[in-house]
Amino acid sequence: MARPVTLCTGQWADLPVKVLAEKAAAWGYDGLELACWGDHFDVDRGATDLDYCKRHKEILTKNGLQVFAISHHLAGQLVCDLNNDSRSDAFAPADCAGNAEKKRAWAVETMKNSARAAKNMGLSVVNGFTGSSIWHLIYSFPPVAESTIEEGFQYFADMWNPILDVFDECGVKFALEVHPTEIAFDIVTTKRAIEAIGGRKAFGFNFDPSHLVWQMIDPVFFLNEFKDRIYHVHMKDAALQLDGYNGILSSHLNFGHAQRGWDFRSLGHGDVDFEEIIRTLNHIGYQGPLSVEWEDSGMEREFGAEEACEFVKNINFSPSNIAFDAAFDE
Repeated sequence: MARPVTLCTGQWADLPVKVLAEKAAAWGYDGLELACWGDHFDVDRGATDLDYCKRHKEILTKNGLQVFAISHHLAGQLVCDLNNDSRSDAFAPADCAGNAEKKRAWAVETMKNSARAAKNMGLSVVNGFTGSSIWHLIYSFPPVAESTIEEGFQYFADMWNPILDVFDECGVKFALEVHPTEIAFDIVTTKRAIEAIGGRKAFGFNFDPSHLVWQMIDPVFFLNEFKDRIYHVHMKDAALQLDGYNGILSSHLNFGHAQRGWDFRSLGHGDVDFEEIIRTLNHIGYQGPLSVEWEDSGMEREFGAEEACEFVKNINFSPSNIAFDAAFDE
């Protein structure tokens, strides 16, 4: 059976969820992955208000849509981030602005509530970020001691284990989107993050190949390495644009700039080999949703969202239940 195709709503938070649900249904999606900002889903309310959860599900049901996961990326980032500049002030309530530890304390509690809200919605996965206290040390100059990196992974464990305890209590999994600026951004750091929390199963991954391919990591290697922890899948593309003049660190140029060394692309317009990803998902037995996270500064988003849905449905083939040469056994 083909996996459901959903739309991550994070890039559409300027639209009311009722409006987006109507549009997504018309574009052909099977469901929405509800982002926990805008009016798309309030986890602090959903953690205690069953009627609120019911009304949100009714919005989707009215449009023939389902929900399989919620995403609380912005709050998750604040848990381990340094929170020492104004960029993340908008991720938390206004009274937290400018106060790193107040943002962090709020983030910890709302991440716990995301597990409770997911349970009340009948869901088993919350996607998100972890943040990282050591990402800024990615280039080791001035020289960085190994003990400092170890302290960063220990800090991640200290901050996230109490959150994951609530996830375990609720029967919900947290799926980190492995991503630069997070504690895990490639295969090596992902292994280290798992080790830091003692391998607990509440912690897994929202696989997104777009964050790996521009680092020149094969996303299929990631799937095979962590096949028992793939709790959700984002479908998003990216393209390397290296021409000998620009670089992989992107030169402080924003997404969409012609001289960036890499950029996100709408599905099928970049370098990700989605056929091999689907074949690998079939091989590891992943049957959850394929959620389009649409990001492409060079394309009109409604055109892109509809085209992306069609792209995923066309490539979303199920594995064969027979050997192709079985007929020769007759």
